[in-house]
Amino acid sequence: MKVHVIGGGPAGLYFAILLKKAWPQTRITVFERNRPDDTFGFGVVFSDETLDTFEAYDQESYRAIVGHFAYWDDIEIHFRGTRHRIGGNGFCGCSRATLLEILGRRARALGVEIEYQHEISPLDPLICNADLVVVADGINSRWREAFADRFKPHVDLRPNFFSWMGSTCPFDAFTFFFRETEHGIFIGHCYQYEPQRSTWIVETDPKTFARAGLDKLDEAASARFAEGLFVQELQGHRLSTNRSIWRNFPTIRCERWVADNMVLIGDAKATAHFSIGSGTKLAMEDGIALYEAFRSTGGRDVAAALAEFEARRREEVEKTQHSADVSLVWFEHLERFWNMDPTRFAFGLMTRSKAITYDNLVLRAPKFVKAADRLVARDVRALGFDADVSQPLAPMFQPFRLRSLTLENRLVVSPMCQYSAQDGMPNDWHLVHYGSRAIGGAGLMFTEMTDVSKDARISPGCAGMYNDAHEAAWKRIVDFVYAHSKIKFCLQLGHAGRKGATKLMWEGIDEPLEEGGWPIISASPLPYFPHSPVPREMTRADMDQVVADFVAAAKRGHRAGFDMLELHAAHGYLLASFISPLTNTRRDEYGGTLANRLRFPLEVFRAMRAAWPDEKPMSVRISATDWVDGGLTGDDAVEVARAFAEAGCDLIDVSTGQTVADAQPVFGRMFQTPFSDQIRNEGGLATMCVGAITTADQVNTIIAAGRADLVALARPHLVDPYFTMKAAAWYGAEEIHCPPQYLAGKEQIFRNSARDREEWRDLRRKAKPKTHRDTWKEAAE
Repeated sequence: MKVHVIGGGPAGLYFAILLKKAWPQTRITVFERNRPDDTFGFGVVFSDETLDTFEAYDQESYRAIVGHFAYWDDIEIHFRGTRHRIGGNGFCGCSRATLLEILGRRARALGVEIEYQHEISPLDPLICNADLVVVADGINSRWREAFADRFKPHVDLRPNFFSWMGSTCPFDAFTFFFRETEHGIFIGHCYQYEPQRSTWIVETDPKTFARAGLDKLDEAASARFAEGLFVQELQGHRLSTNRSIWRNFPTIRCERWVADNMVLIGDAKATAHFSIGSGTKLAMEDGIALYEAFRSTGGRDVAAALAEFEARRREEVEKTQHSADVSLVWFEHLERFWNMDPTRFAFGLMTRSKAITYDNLVLRAPKFVKAADRLVARDVRALGFDADVSQPLAPMFQPFRLRSLTLENRLVVSPMCQYSAQDGMPNDWHLVHYGSRAIGGAGLMFTEMTDVSKDARISPGCAGMYNDAHEAAWKRIVDFVYAHSKIKFCLQLGHAGRKGATKLMWEGIDEPLEEGGWPIISASPLPYFPHSPVPREMTRADMDQVVADFVAAAKRGHRAGFDMLELHAAHGYLLASFISPLTNTRRDEYGGTLANRLRFPLEVFRAMRAAWPDEKPMSVRISATDWVDGGLTGDDAVEVARAFAEAGCDLIDVSTGQTVADAQPVFGRMFQTPFSDQIRNEGGLATMCVGAITTADQVNTIIAAGRADLVALARPHLVDPYFTMKAAAWYGAEEIHCPPQYLAGKEQIFRNSARDREEWRDLRRKAKPKTHRDTWKEAAE
């Protein structure tokens, strides 16, 4: 088999090494446009986990790499005169030039041909006629662009500017410097990659870049400017350059990685932002994955191997890119966090990409986590609570107040439609559903979306609050909840709008009823699906009736005894259909600008607020983005939230999407939390986050980092009503309420959890693996 590798970077060289080692008869030629001693950039970063992988696949190159790295275990954060040092990270830095030399030498020793200073045209038939063409020519891939119609690349050029520089300044930790200047904020991402050699990536936002006049500076002048920024941190050392131009980071994705006998790997295929240090890792792991694809398909069937590579590798690459995207956005919005307490700022930085969480940090840096716990406790004490600051509870078990309503903890049972009512009537299913979750220990529980009229229902199985019988049925449930728990109970009221008269969720979500439907209304006459009924565009008379229905339902909710009221203005339902430009095409005073589109939802909210007791809080659920170009964005959501807050809203319940059928949400753990973060920290408003939050660890991470005030979980509560009780046992929150009938169970789970927690920590301490630094030291000795 003849193999041509385009590009002599880490991805192409490592694949060539593995393939040649497995099938020595294969003829492999690497074409590299630069000279062997040319390199751009300074150091590259690997984790202990990545080095484990290298050790497993090629011992020779692994031993050479670990003999040339600088190792660190700590991350150090310098922010507004403070320094936080967090251990347990296990990274190493290696010179990029040294890495390429090691891989090149190993490849040649195995018989791989490397042709340096050989510029290859994507149209050269001699190249394309090889059995396999591995395109590894980097971020500016000529081959990817030449065959763009096949690979379908998408490049997202991020707004922040950065420059990659070097220095002789030593470091014993991966270090972040944050410097505020007259121009704005600058960030230094710094690490040592070999003795007396360190990488300095200087980053800033576009406004600061322009104010500082950096677009007018050449490499040398840019280095002198950065030296002035970080004169104290450099300790007399200078900054050096190597194509250290200011540029924007391109996040590259391709719809396809394979075209005939060509395959993209490394940065030619996909990029991950430098803030998570995964670029070279991804590249070399691409080489491993491509080799494994050939190994699993027999080594000769190119088409089968390339199909296997793309099918198996894509998920891992996209997960890494997602983590990198979340990380880079944190740095792009640094001003949002600038006035935070330094401990909270550092906690947010450490947990920004979701790879590190509260429990993970407890093992790595227990003193740091304890400082974060104390900070949350101090904030709670400042609100008038008697919180223990010396031995604080975990963040999720700190109390919270909304007007006169006090919540025992920050965990919330999210609204979850049960589709089990008859003509809007809650029944025994609802009594058991809400009753069992109430005694599970959460601080707040929401009803499902409860409809304000018969025609406001989503489906025939949706609960309502539009007659005396409904009110009495809900009061029965509320009375049971209060008799047996300390949970607070919120009534969520809504109107389905154009998404009404649909089937039960398990019969076809949002699909229209085939018979037995009812008239539907919306901001504009736009069906949800093309085959859905067309709603009637609301008239002023319709609006007056809807306002009256919401007010009547709110009054019934008060009489039924609910502690709190939420207005559902999300997910494409009636009020959301006014707010989104995708569903509101009106030409009157209720359409057009965001202020006009908010006019009717605010009318409804103000009328409800006037009817609801002043001492009781109200919240609003919003869709913070529509996940569609031209729809609502996070910036819009801040304005929407502020408008409701000015009208008397106490809490913004931050959800996203479900506005239109062709939305493209980016799912993942805690995927909606960044929108809560933005509204809370830009808008200065109390928020509740929802969406793919599944563990108590994640809840503590969110609260400690200041991304939300309350955290709502839906699906975990469906299968485990006692989620909060179990979390309380694990974190030692002994004061959590438990009905006397269940006290024996509480005592047992607390005993067992205390024992399990200590065993878990002991095992993690004892099972700490030998690091690659240890391997290197042993080899040196």
